[in-house]
Amino acid sequence: MQDDARSVDGAHERSPGASDELVEAVGKFGEAVEYIERARGHLYSLHQLIGHADLLLDEVVDGLRATGHDDLATQVHDELLGANVLPGRWTFQIVEEFDDGYYAAFTALEKRVRDETMLGRRHVFEAEMKQRRRTHGRPGHEPAPDRT
Repeated sequence: MQDDARSVDGAHERSPGASDELVEAVGKFGEAVEYIERARGHLYSLHQLIGHADLLLDEVVDGLRATGHDDLATQVHDELLGANVLPGRWTFQIVEEFDDGYYAAFTALEKRVRDETMLGRRHVFEAEMKQRRRTHGRPGHEPAPDRT
């Protein structure tokens, strides 16, 4: 590929006939997936944080009992230990529902759009932006790791 090409490499070239508007729209969908991935990571953080907090309650109950606060220990044990965080659900169930529902639908549709419009290529918009913004011929501005 010539250094004056539109994209940094063939793996990130736009499909033949793809307009700037299409490349931008598909790029926005890819960006939306990145936000969904971040949200998913936060959901997994919630899952782990709630799980850890629940396990700490064992020590809370033991500490309360050991210091003569049986009534409080019983209340913490009965009301919080192992309680659902949403009606009928622990966080693992929330994560599974999210993964199998919204997340799966979102990522599958983004892949279909990319497959049908950009020959499955990812980050076409960003690759073209990199090609426009880099200083051609300058060290540290190479289009790809194996190219100068």
